[in-house]
Order: sequence, then structure tokens, then C-alpha cells
Amino acid sequence: MSFSHDSSGELWQLEAEVAHLPLSKATFVVLDLETTGASPSVGAGITEIGAIKVQGGLVIDQFSTFINPQTPIPQYITDLTGITDEMVQDAPVINNALPRFIDFIGSPDDVLVVAHNSPFDMGFLQAAASTHAIEWPSYRVIDTVKFARLVIPRDEILNYKLGTLAAFFETEQSPTHRALDDVRTTVELLHRLLERAGTFDVTTVQSLSTFLKRSSSRRSSR
Repeated sequence: MSFSHDSSGELWQLEAEVAHLPLSKATFVVLDLETTGASPSVGAGITEIGAIKVQGGLVIDQFSTFINPQTPIPQYITDLTGITDEMVQDAPVINNALPRFIDFIGSPDDVLVVAHNSPFDMGFLQAAASTHAIEWPSYRVIDTVKFARLVIPRDEILNYKLGTLAAFFETEQSPTHRALDDVRTTVELLHRLLERAGTFDVTTVQSLSTFLKRSSSRRSSR
């Protein structure tokens, strides 16, 4: 068994067969949330979950649901996302939807979870799990913001927002502030980042983990 940290500084615990698994055979679950605000610590809730499971560049499954946040959606959020109170009023509440979503993601031994600005999404999901006494598995998480910073020099791009990266790579899907559309964009982004990482001899789960660890090392040295 080997150990390394992901780009968020979390420990990746890798069995030998997983560590040496080619990235072409690894399963990635790319996810995105829409919410009523910036942080669960100020009472914001989840309004939509989207996720796509990919392996070898192919989509093998997807998940999408509205969530009733049990609180009114602020107008500025509706203006941004197009999601209204009427759209979520008959949707499941988070404590009913979250176990289904965890089942969709699968075992943390078998998947790598991916999100753009992952601390935002994971923070909401972990807060919801904690509030409702739902066990949240210890997933290995890839943040495509931090991944992009490692393979795209700062002088090549204005910033590392999802829309900017989508334009940089000319992805087929553009982000719309709707969960599944933004997931589709992030899936394309992930594949382009993996292509670039390949020039750094990143070809296995272990080498990806080691490569992503560099972002933590860079921050700690500043």
C-alpha cells in the first residue's frame, strides 16, 4: 500500500493494484452542485446535483436531480442559474437524495471524484452528510482548478474559472451554472488536463496523485 496527498492536501491511500492502474482504466466521477448561496455555514442549501461517471474517455453513467433546499431561493441565484422555487418544490430533500448519490458514486476504492473548485462542492456535501448523520466516504478528490494551474502556465490564461478554461480548450459544452451542463464541461476539461499531464509522464493513478501533490508543496513553500 502506498500513500500520497491529493491536490487539496487530503491523504490518498492506494492499494498496489490501484496505484498502478492506468488512468485510461480508472473511473472518474465528475460532479457539480447548484446552491442557494456561497456556504453551508451561513445556511445555504443544495438545489441541484449533477454527476457523470467516465472511464477511458467514455460516459458510463450519469446522475441528475433537483434538491428542495427547504428555504426560498434568492433572486440573484435564480437570475444566475435559472432555478426557481417552483422547479424544486416537488424535488427530494437532501437527506433523501444524498444516500442515492453516494450509491451512484460508488466505493472510494474504485473511483476518483472530480470537481471544479472541489472545496465548494465537497464542503456542501460533507456538511449535508454531517447534518443528517449520513456517513460520507473518504473519496480521493481531484480539483480541476488546482490541476489546471499545474499544467497551464499563468501567462497563457487569464484565470482558471471554468468558463475561461472551456474557452481556452474550446470545449463542445460551455458552463451554464446548471449542474449537468457544468459537469459535461468539466469532463471535457478533465480529459484535456490529463492529456497535458501525460507530457509529465502522468499515466497511472499513483503518478497522478504524486503530480497533484505538487500544488500542496508549492503552497507550503510560499
